[in-house]
Amino acid sequence: MKIGVSSACLYPEYLEEALDRLEAAGFSDFEVFFNAYSELRPEYLSSIKKERNIVSVHPFTSGFETFLLFSEHYRRFQDTAEGYKTYFSAAASLGAKIFVLHGQRDYDRSNISEEEYFERFAYLSRTARPFGVTLAQENVNRFRSEDPAFIARMRRYLHDECAFVLDIKQAVRAGFSPFAMLEAMGEKIVHVHLSDHNRKENCLPPGKGSFDFPRFFRALEKIGFSGTPVIELYRRNFGRIRELTAAKDFLAPIFR
Repeated sequence: MKIGVSSACLYPEYLEEALDRLEAAGFSDFEVFFNAYSELRPEYLSSIKKERNIVSVHPFTSGFETFLLFSEHYRRFQDTAEGYKTYFSAAASLGAKIFVLHGQRDYDRSNISEEEYFERFAYLSRTARPFGVTLAQENVNRFRSEDPAFIARMRRYLHDECAFVLDIKQAVRAGFSPFAMLEAMGEKIVHVHLSDHNRKENCLPPGKGSFDFPRFFRALEKIGFSGTPVIELYRRNFGRIRELTAAKDFLAPIFR
């Protein structure tokens, strides 16, 4: 198995520059984090595809999904679902099979029920499917998806209509064990964001903290995970790109 990297690690560098630098550092598998509408143009997508293995894509509108997808205004949701076809088409053109969704923030003030959230996710999932793309809910701090109990209810409600992205740092930032989140998501995990942490820092390059990666990878293997996990860090949490390469080298012998 390979270890990939997210272009988000080098934000705010332009996507094409970030991919070039990460590839030069030794990575061949990537998550693409879009940051502008112009990056969804066919000619631009062709220029960054090259011979790279693009595992997943992440929309820059994730911060607005509460308003666009999970408000009380159903017509806006329908229009946004139609608009997200541009993202799904972009993912397909890059060969990416996974689309990462953040979902609803400030959910304690929401006027839509969990069931409505689940149904909208299923609607959007069905919209992505003709493009060969799997919509995957990420666990995100301060979002509805931060709680393993919510994720477990989502999994029970949607069955085969759901898929998940497990983000280690987001679980830690939300005060939950990544292993509790892994158990809640179970065999529906299709993608993983890797990071390390310790008692003081919640986001570090793998190998720089105290997280039990051997145990984590064994748990992933037990549920049948066969994807390509990617290192995803905030830019402030590492110095030079060689720290990302060192993290990949640290993880590769563990993740077999």
